[in-house]
Amino acid sequence: MPQTQVLQLDASSRAAAEARRWVAHICAQLDREDLSECAELGVSELVTNAVLHARPPIRVRVRGTRTHPRVEVADASPVAPEPPPAEPEPDDFLATFGRGLSIVARSATAWGASIEPDGKVVWFEPATELRDSGAVGVFDSVTHEPEPIGEDAVRVRLRGLDVELFTALDKKYTELRRELRLLSLAHQDTYAQAGDLAAVFATFDRQFPRRTAAAVAAARRNGAKLLDLELMMSPVAVPILTAMAEIFDLADAFCRAERLLSIQRTPEEREFHLWYLGEFVRQLDGGMPVPWHDPPELHATRVQVS
Repeated sequence: MPQTQVLQLDASSRAAAEARRWVAHICAQLDREDLSECAELGVSELVTNAVLHARPPIRVRVRGTRTHPRVEVADASPVAPEPPPAEPEPDDFLATFGRGLSIVARSATAWGASIEPDGKVVWFEPATELRDSGAVGVFDSVTHEPEPIGEDAVRVRLRGLDVELFTALDKKYTELRRELRLLSLAHQDTYAQAGDLAAVFATFDRQFPRRTAAAVAAARRNGAKLLDLELMMSPVAVPILTAMAEIFDLADAFCRAERLLSIQRTPEEREFHLWYLGEFVRQLDGGMPVPWHDPPELHATRVQVS
């Protein structure tokens, strides 16, 4: 399956029809026309819900594999969708119109929602035919409460952090973390490793102050190319930081083999990522800051993140 199966939609009356046509085309590309009817029904319901009850941007994406394609609809509202009623739906399809997520559940072998601070993703794996009863949805709410800063915390100084590289990596990290989480939710029995990796990523997230990414985003809006960051970290984070360097390399290999549908890091992004993680490990062990090797004439904005 290609790695860039994304449809951007406006919050308009035409959005659901556009999503249906697009998903049918993707099913044909995958030679999975047997899934097309349920894929169209499910995505139509999710896009309609997003248009009526959520906030743009609205994105439709097909991920997974040819055997287990997954349709995702993302929007900017962090409000969880309302689960369908527990009672069986009537046989008449017209009677199910407008009944929330019931039609999605009946169109899917697995479905659910991932709620994040910047919005949500509602996903489903299309069935080959409309089912008499709906699949049970799996809901996941993501919180990234940082670990409390202990008395042993060390001030880590990131000198000359590249704003654009950090932004690109942060986006790829978010996509990879989300894919692992959705895989673990949809296939808890067959993708147990995805659940283990998702748990490792959650531990990694908790080591960083929430305002770090916000500081980088603010610097980017102000046109800064480089940024000096100072933040407090506990030495207990060293094992997870070291492990993550290896896990990201493993994830890149999976992406190249299309076992994961996220996009692997570029060589420059990987080099920057190793510097970024390595600075934490080295300074937590008593080392001095080593700046990222970008042109020295670029001004670095200095920000302290507590």
